[in-house]
Amino acid sequence: MFSPKEKPKYQRMLEDELESTIRKLKTHVTGSDDYARTLACVERLHEMMEEEKPSRVSAETRATIAANLIGIFMIIKHEHANALTSKALSFVIRPR
Repeated sequence: MFSPKEKPKYQRMLEDELESTIRKLKTHVTGSDDYARTLACVERLHEMMEEEKPSRVSAETRATIAANLIGIFMIIKHEHANALTSKALSFVIRPR
């Protein structure tokens, strides 16, 4: 039903480069200078991938959104049952 969001091109390129570098790491002898340089490159690529991850919505923001939605539904239900018009929507928190 829902397809996963496609990764950006730079993210795919970083992943491909990381995989390629890890494959090169397997060809070097453990403890050699080439192994140490390749391992440092793997660590830098991994750090770059971690930096590029999008930030998630915080729990506090989710709670604010949920409270606003509940408030809106309560107002609509009240106005539908009582046929009153009010300015109750002015109490809803506006995005900043």
